[in-house]
Amino acid sequence: MKTDDAVRYAQERDLDLVEVAPEARPPVCRVLDYSKYKYEQAQKVKQAKKHQQQITIREIKFRPKIAEHDYLTKKGHVERFLRHKDKVKVTIMFRGREVTHPQLGVQILDRLAGELADLCAVEQRPIQDGRNMTMLLGPSKAVLNGTLEQEIAEREAEAETLAARVAEDAAAIEADTGSTPAAEAPEAAEAPEAVEAPDADEAEEAPEVDETPEAEAADEAPEAPEADETPDAEAEQPA
Repeated sequence: MKTDDAVRYAQERDLDLVEVAPEARPPVCRVLDYSKYKYEQAQKVKQAKKHQQQITIREIKFRPKIAEHDYLTKKGHVERFLRHKDKVKVTIMFRGREVTHPQLGVQILDRLAGELADLCAVEQRPIQDGRNMTMLLGPSKAVLNGTLEQEIAEREAEAETLAARVAEDAAAIEADTGSTPAAEAPEAAEAPEAVEAPDADEAEEAPEVDETPEAEAADEAPEAPEADETPDAEAEQPA
């Protein structure tokens, strides 16, 4: 259609002739309400911006010898940034001879990433640049999707269920190995029969005590010889 015919066609219907594809050969035009067309385009851009996620990079600085209270405070700031769907650049600042102990900074960064594992995803591992060591944390998929609380609740419910099952199994095992039912209890061993003591009449007579050999020796000892008259008395008698 010629341009003049297209313009006349649009005017007859109180519409506008709008060129929608100027690069095409031939160019493409549409007959429409231009004001309404601009409004629809503006709404589409607005909706696109509404669903677009603008991520801001925040920065938190630590020291290698940071105190526990200061660590917990800065950890709270990192958690708040992540919940707002912002990325966090964590920096460890070394001073003086502290730069010769980079393992101190790595320990702090690993601890922080481990304690905030539900909220963050490590996008950049610890890297040392001069006297600074940096690590980049991004919000986790649960934070971006808005399902963090739901996942935490499900995890806690699963942990409670597992603990209940373990307790039930422990109770069943204790019931099986604890007290044995009376029907299944082994019979008590019969006590040995008491041996009857022999009667006094049947008791064997005690053997007589033999006389001691000393007493017999005393009885059998030979009698002492009688004393002879003294020869001196016989010599005094006269011949």
